[in-house]
Amino acid sequence: MTLWVIVPAYQEEARIGGVLRALAAQWDRDFTLLVADNGSTDGTVAAVRAFAADAPFPVDVLVEPEKGVGSAVDTAFRYAIAHGATLLARTDADCLPEPRWTAAARAGLLASGGLVCGRVTARRDEHGPAGRAVFLVLVALGAFFGRIRPAHHRRHGYLAPYRMHAGNNMAITAELYEAVGGMPRRPSPTDRAFLNLVRRQTTAIVRRRDMVVQNSTRRIRAYGVLGTARWYLERGAGPRAVDVR
Repeated sequence: MTLWVIVPAYQEEARIGGVLRALAAQWDRDFTLLVADNGSTDGTVAAVRAFAADAPFPVDVLVEPEKGVGSAVDTAFRYAIAHGATLLARTDADCLPEPRWTAAARAGLLASGGLVCGRVTARRDEHGPAGRAVFLVLVALGAFFGRIRPAHHRRHGYLAPYRMHAGNNMAITAELYEAVGGMPRRPSPTDRAFLNLVRRQTTAIVRRRDMVVQNSTRRIRAYGVLGTARWYLERGAGPRAVDVR
C-alpha cells in the first residue's frame, strides 16, 4: 500500500522548515511527500525544493492557483492518487507531526480501510502553558459543539456518530476519498464539511491517540480568544478575509 503525505502551504517560508524536519524524523519514512503550494509569493516553494535535494523520501511540489485550502488539498490528493497513492495522510505547513505519526496513520488505515482522525496538541514552541491550555479548551469546545449540533445528528442520514476531525491530522484511503467526492474546494474551514461527507458514506471512521500533531496556536494571537472560538465553532473569521494559514 503506497502512502503519500500531503502538506498544503501558503506564504510559509518562515515556518515550513519545521514540518519538513518533523517528517524527516518519522519512524516510518516509506512515503512520498507532496507540498501543495496555494500560490505563495515568498520563498515557500524554494524552501521545499532545497529540502528535497537531501530528503529521506521522494518530495514533489505542485502549485494550485485557485485560492483556498480546500482547493489546494483536493488538487494534491487527486494528483497523489493519479500517481499511485492508495493511502493519504495530511498535515499543515505550520504543524509538527510527532515521530510515530506516519506509522500510526498507516496502521489506522490498514486496520479500518476508511478515515483516521488523529489527536492535536499545541506546539510547545509558540506559547507557554496558559496559551496551550487555552488552545486545548477551544478544541474541546469545537468538539462538543460538533457533537450536540442538531445538523450533525444521525437522523440526517449519517452512518456514523460525529467525532472531532482536524484537517491538519487526518488520513484516508484513496478509494474512500474518491467515493465521497473529495475535499470541498473552498477556503478553510473545510474539516466538518469533509467529515460529514465521509459520515454519509461509511462507518469506517476511527480515532488514534498515537497519531499526534502539534498544532500552531498562531490563530489565537491573530484572532484573539473569542475570534478563535468563533473559528472552531465554524462561524468563520468574522471580518478577516484571509485565513492566517
